[in-house]
Amino acid sequence: MEKIVIIGGGIGGAIAHDLALRGFSVVVLEKGELCCGSTGRHHGLLHSGARYALHDVATAAECMTENRILRAIAPQAVEQNDGLFVALNDADMVHYRQFIINCEDAGIPCRELNTVDARSMEPELSPTIKAAAQVPDATMDAWRMAMHFFASARANGADIRPFSEAVGLLANNGAITGVEVRDHQRHATYVEKADMVVNATGPWAGKIAALLDIHLPMKPSPGVMVSMQPRLTGMVINRLHPAGEGDIIVPQRNQSILGTSAWIADDPDAVRTPANHVRQMIDLCAQMLPQLAQLPVVAAWSASRPLLVSATEEDPTKISRASQVIDHALADGVEGLLSVIGGKATTMRAMAEKVVDRVCAKTGRQIPCATKHTVLKHYRRFFRR
Repeated sequence: MEKIVIIGGGIGGAIAHDLALRGFSVVVLEKGELCCGSTGRHHGLLHSGARYALHDVATAAECMTENRILRAIAPQAVEQNDGLFVALNDADMVHYRQFIINCEDAGIPCRELNTVDARSMEPELSPTIKAAAQVPDATMDAWRMAMHFFASARANGADIRPFSEAVGLLANNGAITGVEVRDHQRHATYVEKADMVVNATGPWAGKIAALLDIHLPMKPSPGVMVSMQPRLTGMVINRLHPAGEGDIIVPQRNQSILGTSAWIADDPDAVRTPANHVRQMIDLCAQMLPQLAQLPVVAAWSASRPLLVSATEEDPTKISRASQVIDHALADGVEGLLSVIGGKATTMRAMAEKVVDRVCAKTGRQIPCATKHTVLKHYRRFFRR
């Protein structure tokens, strides 16, 4: 049985789940606690895809497909509360009709609302909104969603190792043979043999690839999120315009999560949370929900997106959220190493399917993916031995 070692304790759970279902031996390595990176730190929006409808219809359609799947296979991690896109001014209204058309093209159910009905559904909306549309956005628990995948993977035999940092990639004659691992709990270093290694470390993927002097076409793109109390809306609130900064408000339990800013960084470990970005998120989101301007800040933090480098687009809000699986045998002459970059939490299952399809092709297995219809174990199962 081939042993696949996954580096990364975020989307790595979805990959481990798929690999285990297809009969592989699986080890997951995470340098800290599971979900301590970007996967556990996003705002918790389960995208309908409508956010990308104006500039990336293919990603919008993929989000809608995965939205439906995650609602069915992990219902405990999802509040199925829908979302509203609201136009605030004449500049937003320029995009309104194309937004409706593109949502339809992407297969996203979109219900046009008059402003009276929209404000009756969400009374805290600005009284000056000019239009609104309802879409099947939802709120997910970022940590629980990922842990459902880890629980299911462990139940099917995957070996999940937090606090186990990959500090070296071992290769012989151009082929991966294992991973050098630093065990931070036992303060020891060991070698984990592997038939294949999957680099699923998100914005840290470049650092892992660099262990073999491989360059990845990606950049970390940090964004600031702000948590405020109380929760002001039942639904997710989005500004109806091309995706930008400070245009999402995600209700999480009794809080309102505002986001996000965006910039390009070189090192995800050196990212901070600029105070001016926090103020910017509040000011921009308050244009949709004016009461936000008066609420206390509970917390503010940053998380980095693993964006594919674009030769034609430098604005991180406009770079595609599509994912890519790189086979380093083809790209760099290193057999047995795959890297997955790009994507987002909503599409983690689909990203995992792409990775495992490639693993199966390289190992000669013809086993179809079953994750679309396999209900995930409850996240609490992860802690039962």
